[in-house]
Amino acid sequence: MTTTTLALKGMSCAACANAVESAIRQVPGVHQAQVNFATEQARVDYDEGSTSLHRIQTAVADAGYEASVVEALALGVTDDVQAEGQRQRALLRRVVVSSVVGIVLVVGMLPAMLGLSLPGWPMVLHHAWVQLVLATPVLVWCGQSFFVGAWKALRHRSANMNTLVVLGTGTAYGYSLFVTLFPQVLVTQGLAPDVYYEAAVVIIALLLLGRYLENRARGHTSDAIRQLMGLQPTMARVIRQENGVEIEVEMALEAVVVGDIVVVRPGEKIPVDGEVVAGSSTVDESMVTGEPMPVEKGAGDAVIGATINKTGSFRLRAARVGKDTVLAQIVQLVQAAQGSKAPIQKLADQVTGLFVPVVIAIAILTFLLWFNLTGNTTLALLTTVGVLIIACPCALGLATPTSIMVGTGKGAENGILIKDAESLELAHRLKTVVVDKTGTLTQGNPTVTNYLTVRKTTQGNEIKLLRLAAAVENNSEHPLAAAIVAYAKAQGVGGLPPVEDFGAVVGSGVQGTIHGQRVHIGTAAWMDALGFDTGPLQSSGQAWAAAAKTTAWIAVDGKVEGLLGIADELKPTSARAVLALQRMGLEVVMLTGDNPQTAAAIAQAVGIQRYFAQVHPGEKAALVQQLQAEGRSRDKRLGNGVAMVGDGINDAPALAQADVGIAIGTGTDVAIAASDITLISGDLMGIATAIQLSKATMANIRQNLFFAFIYNVVGIPIAAGILYPVFGWLLNPMIAGAAMAFSSVSVVTNALRLRKFRPQGIHL
Repeated sequence: MTTTTLALKGMSCAACANAVESAIRQVPGVHQAQVNFATEQARVDYDEGSTSLHRIQTAVADAGYEASVVEALALGVTDDVQAEGQRQRALLRRVVVSSVVGIVLVVGMLPAMLGLSLPGWPMVLHHAWVQLVLATPVLVWCGQSFFVGAWKALRHRSANMNTLVVLGTGTAYGYSLFVTLFPQVLVTQGLAPDVYYEAAVVIIALLLLGRYLENRARGHTSDAIRQLMGLQPTMARVIRQENGVEIEVEMALEAVVVGDIVVVRPGEKIPVDGEVVAGSSTVDESMVTGEPMPVEKGAGDAVIGATINKTGSFRLRAARVGKDTVLAQIVQLVQAAQGSKAPIQKLADQVTGLFVPVVIAIAILTFLLWFNLTGNTTLALLTTVGVLIIACPCALGLATPTSIMVGTGKGAENGILIKDAESLELAHRLKTVVVDKTGTLTQGNPTVTNYLTVRKTTQGNEIKLLRLAAAVENNSEHPLAAAIVAYAKAQGVGGLPPVEDFGAVVGSGVQGTIHGQRVHIGTAAWMDALGFDTGPLQSSGQAWAAAAKTTAWIAVDGKVEGLLGIADELKPTSARAVLALQRMGLEVVMLTGDNPQTAAAIAQAVGIQRYFAQVHPGEKAALVQQLQAEGRSRDKRLGNGVAMVGDGINDAPALAQADVGIAIGTGTDVAIAASDITLISGDLMGIATAIQLSKATMANIRQNLFFAFIYNVVGIPIAAGILYPVFGWLLNPMIAGAAMAFSSVSVVTNALRLRKFRPQGIHL
């Protein structure tokens, strides 16, 4: 399966996006296609063995549009941004020309509109031939994009917003041209030879102005992406050897390769991801993690490219460059999320798919109805043009994606990476948040705090038992194993003996043979299951567990000989994050493989009422599924969304099972890959922020959809003349054009309000 992103050209409305999406999906070998009208991009999943990228692009071209492959990420100002600026300037020129001509024509028609005789007024502008000469260049040049778009749609037997605009303005212009050439035909039938050139020109001007303002507003929806891309420095200072002497060489960032030693001075941006090899400093990582406090860095610490070095100088060894850096991956994730579709968008897509044909049918019906009822060609013409012009599928098509773009961008600014629009939508329906203990609620850096032996004899015997324990644990990758090995070394334990028949029992402990002695290290429950007597150290073990310490029991040849107490400090924000979630109406549940006493102590410390202890890694996903089933039984209408928060490899199945998987960014790549939302900084307050952002985004989307639906539901009947029989009032086509032009602008502007989103903190 291959996934690619295509940049699209030629789309003018949501109906165009639907047409492109349908064309791509019909290509054999394409599994999934999502076209985003707001970003003008398509995300396509296809099988390279069944189809090719060229075939997909050909299908798009056959539908009347253009598709090009989005090149690999280039941080900084891109050619696309410059090209968009040129298109905007060209559009502005058309706006100015059409507006000036429109004003001139309206001035010329003003006496006729008001039914007044104004002495000294430039009546020459009222002349039909003068208006024809002024109006024609506007339709041909300024309105070129509408007519070209409508022609492409017609060639492919489809219709879009351009079709409506061309039918409306073309009808007004064509009727006026006929009147200009053959005025006597109307006079002999008792009809006034009125022309409507000014209506066609002003409509074009207003639509172009609306498109210009819409494009400007839509540009702001990607501000977060551009700000992230602008963080990356363009140059790096790299150490090179010349005649056996180290020299600093300043080079373009693209020339830096993995393994290069890079020098970073105070106040500079760190060029690439890497590991500090010499020196120390504090680094401001807020633009990537959202954390405001600078972080101390020394030898062995990882640093992130594009973050700012504050006080000291240091050298780093480049670990990731180009598109592999954290910043590049963040940008790619945000772009992918912005290009995805939320489930709520399905309704709008269904409506826009039928929108244009239905509007054309309403317009035809409107003309026939008024002409048959009144015989008034002017009345029938005005209402028909009004219906065609006021209808706007763009507002419907922009309602959801613009909000998603701004929402995911705000998430990135706050150190929250949202994988797709569906995850952002689901987050606002969560009722339960399940959190893993180690590395999520706690720092994930356990240390041995207590060591006790059964014999309590000589220091030599204690060291001997500790050496056996460290030797076995040295074969394990568990965080507790690393803590025991580190403690042993700190106590002066020298070289560790070789271990035979090493084995790990998931969720229980490890075992191995050293010089004929069988050593077991693990939980009290495992010791009991093996038939080992834990009585001599039971009171100490219970006391340590009550103090939120994990206990590791050491048995040699079937007899318990010692006990280790291991503590993992809580993160400073854990209790505050739990309280924040509870005040938002969410139940917080803790899962841990630890013993019940330690689990109870940790739960009490952070304010969690419900927890599950001694949970094996393979059981976590099943417990999440159980909580999901409980929620559905309580609320069959909405269900009970369950989020899982974790950081380890063993959390990945549970993260995938949950309605929304939330990974701690400081955790493993596997956990992050399996999750829907990633908290870059590891601060649990990000969970509350993500849910608040989801609720704000969904509220914004509902507002946009309401505006878009109401606008069309109310506007089309008014344009069709529904108020004329009662009030004698008709909607001027020029007013309809203004309303249509600014409907999309209003939706995008409302979406931009999300840029003011600020997380609501909880103060203890």
